[in-house]
Amino acid sequence: MKQGYIDLRGHQTWSVDYQTTGEPLLLLHGGLSCNEDWDFYVLPSIEDRFHVYAYDRTGHGRTGIREGYFHFDFQADEAIAYIEDVIKEPTHIVGWSDGGIISLLIAIKRPDLVKSLVAIGTNYHWDTGGHFDFDAPITIPDEDKEKWIARSPDPIEQMEKTIRFGFKIWSSEPNMTVEDLAKIQCPVLVLNGDDEPFDAEHGVSLYKALKDGRLAIIPAASHYVMREQPELFTRTIREFHSHLEYPITKWPRHRRKPE
Repeated sequence: MKQGYIDLRGHQTWSVDYQTTGEPLLLLHGGLSCNEDWDFYVLPSIEDRFHVYAYDRTGHGRTGIREGYFHFDFQADEAIAYIEDVIKEPTHIVGWSDGGIISLLIAIKRPDLVKSLVAIGTNYHWDTGGHFDFDAPITIPDEDKEKWIARSPDPIEQMEKTIRFGFKIWSSEPNMTVEDLAKIQCPVLVLNGDDEPFDAEHGVSLYKALKDGRLAIIPAASHYVMREQPELFTRTIREFHSHLEYPITKWPRHRRKPE
């Protein structure tokens, strides 16, 4: 594994090349987290068949803040820059939470750069019917403070500001529509736990809007499905990547073969 800072169009960005073999695949971590918080959960499903890349997005993990960070269009453009400058060819993407949102935006903005998507615990609009209090008081565990100090180039005083800014963004973004989602051409696996913070219907509507989508709702799992049901999580992603061709079922209703 090769990791360290790269200059991504003028910003020092923490990047990881796992130096595995196969077609490229980009991991996109969740919001208010970083790549090393989740890579070990998802690697068993991908590392033996893909050349895996990842990076900490601006204002996350080991990558410092800059103007515009956390807005989803900014993060999608940053990911596009990473694909163009580092991976340098179309890639598969596995994204969790905010990373899944960014994956969808990339596929809408630059379909030429995306071969397939796995969107884990992903909402496409901020109004999901869920129940998240963005105005709740913020209590930061000491363990999280220690991680920030060890990783981030920004001072610890920035941590609460970043969390509050993240909450502000989540209360008004993303704003994709089902018409936007219908533009996505590549195969997409929508993978949710059955107890996500957003309504199950929101995940179903994401799947139904896609031209080439698959839907997996894993039981007895929340937004942290990869931790709670690791074997089923791994098997589901591996099965998706093994059969990226358009699925033909014996009694289709929603899924019709494209003309």
